[in-house]
Amino acid sequence: AELAVRGLSGDELAALLESADHRGSPAFRAYNSFVYPKSEGALANAEKAGRLATVAQAVCFLHREQKAEHATWLRNHDRTLAEADAANPGRFPLTLVLDNIRSAHNVGSLLRAAEAARVESVHLCGITPAPPHASVLKTALGAAEYVPHERSPSTLATVRGLQARGVAVWAAETCPGRSVDLREAALPQPLALVLGNELIGVDTQVLDACDGVVSIPMFGVKNSINVATAGAIVLWEALRQWEVSAEAEGAGLGQMRSQRAERPRPERAEASRRAR
Repeated sequence: AELAVRGLSGDELAALLESADHRGSPAFRAYNSFVYPKSEGALANAEKAGRLATVAQAVCFLHREQKAEHATWLRNHDRTLAEADAANPGRFPLTLVLDNIRSAHNVGSLLRAAEAARVESVHLCGITPAPPHASVLKTALGAAEYVPHERSPSTLATVRGLQARGVAVWAAETCPGRSVDLREAALPQPLALVLGNELIGVDTQVLDACDGVVSIPMFGVKNSINVATAGAIVLWEALRQWEVSAEAEGAGLGQMRSQRAERPRPERAEASRRAR
């Protein structure tokens, strides 16, 4: 009631408590420390006369401040992105779809890789933290400002929307009986790559909807690597297959082409020589 009196609606409070964008924010911490005191001293302080109103005022102020900073960052992002694209037009036909990735640090690392690979866009789905989340920006080291991105509540809807636009959607996941070894996969253009949650991977419904599944060969005991590392590996493998070089910028990104199908793989070439 105290929050509502000060202008914080029920929907805004739910977003503050449930959205990945607000997790760990000053408003979130102020609310939680009051509602869930961690010591007897904190509980006694919370029960003091007038404390409720003071905390409610602080939560509402911090929430409004965060919303204003968010809006300012997005305006600056749009301007920075437009200026960067004007100076260096064209992007590679690559899209990242992040399926409920929980770590803001992993998201920041992936945005940094996406900027370096000059992808078309990054879709941040479900609980995936998005810029201008402080930890995302810290890990991205300034790269987030140069990456087109959008939020989506549903990874499955995002995948289907990309497919409707003619984009092939592949997941990076170890999927026995279906996944193709990255060393043997012929990655199509345009391509959207789905990367999944750090613990459970890509959602099974999303996997079923994907056009293909690619896996990175593993040789250790754990049989897995960090999701940001995996994403970077597959992104650069796609660029390698499409024969993107340092001269691609000067030649125009739209002129790049894949010659993978034109050249036999080494083992096939060897078999052909033996046959002759």
